Amino acid sequence: MAWEDFQMKRGPGGQYEMPQFKIPKINLPKIKFSVSLIILIIAALLLIFGGYYIVEPDEKGVVLRFGKYVRTTDPGFHLKFPPPVERVYTPKVTEVKRTEVGFRIEDPGPPARYRDVLEESLMLTGDENIIDLDVVAQYRIIDPVKYLFNVRGPANTVKAGAEAAIREIIGKYKIDEALTEGKFMIQEETRALLQKILDRYDSGLQIVAFQLQDVHPPQQVRDSFKDVASAMEDKNRLINESQGYRNSVIPEARGKASQIIKVSQGYKEEKINHAKGDAERFTSILQEYRKARDVTRKRLYIETMEDVLGSIDKYIIEGKSGVLPLLPLDKIRGLGSKVKGQEEER
Repeated sequence: MAWEDFQMKRGPGGQYEMPQFKIPKINLPKIKFSVSLIILIIAALLLIFGGYYIVEPDEKGVVLRFGKYVRTTDPGFHLKFPPPVERVYTPKVTEVKRTEVGFRIEDPGPPARYRDVLEESLMLTGDENIIDLDVVAQYRIIDPVKYLFNVRGPANTVKAGAEAAIREIIGKYKIDEALTEGKFMIQEETRALLQKILDRYDSGLQIVAFQLQDVHPPQQVRDSFKDVASAMEDKNRLINESQGYRNSVIPEARGKASQIIKVSQGYKEEKINHAKGDAERFTSILQEYRKARDVTRKRLYIETMEDVLGSIDKYIIEGKSGVLPLLPLDKIRGLGSKVKGQEEER
């Protein structure tokens, strides 16, 4: 085609006319596609790119058909209708998630760096004191369907519920209890209340643990409260020591008391048996006395005199004449002893 053919020519009315181009014809080969083959190819492509899904071991598969829940599947390989007919969500049901109230982790470290969030951590106790609390709530999914469709923003829901629960529970305790021995009860009561809140929302979440990460008074009065806490610890230590001393002294005193009681019981039994023996002896003597009054009386008199006058010489005189004044009883007794000794020598 010559250059003149591309130049614009002026027509009869003085206007320019566009040049005329002649496009050559191209002969393409004719390809015939059947409708069934096209459908088969499309179905194969859809099956390859969207007709299956895989659920990991720590997940559950939640299948929606046209936006409506139809089934839940276990870990493994599964088939489904390609989009937009069916869609699958796979939340991790064994993963333990966590949320913080009162602080944020800026750098997990090590060492870890935290940032305080005072609008969340400052709370009012039951005795109208301000306390600074940092808490951590750990939770996991127990119902993936409820987790996906009943609550919008489950993490924010747990965080808001944890903050509301800890504020309600801490309002029942005094600041001294919250700083010392009341921490465990506060954790357990808050965990139970937070679980009730999530169950009321039908969230499909379970609270695994609720921990008081840090509990302290505000920065302005922290030193004074440390002194109070130290005094409380000293008080508890002294109470424990006194209880230990009490537990060691009381059993010893009880042992001594039991020993004294047993000794007194033995003494009592001894006296009772001795008295019974004396009574029986007296009764037997009385019976003998009744059989021979004179003989028994005389024998009792002699035995009594032997006991009373055991260290002196005694003489028994029969009759009523008495002892002769000039009778040398001592000499007679001594003579008799001398004669007896001579006879023994012989």
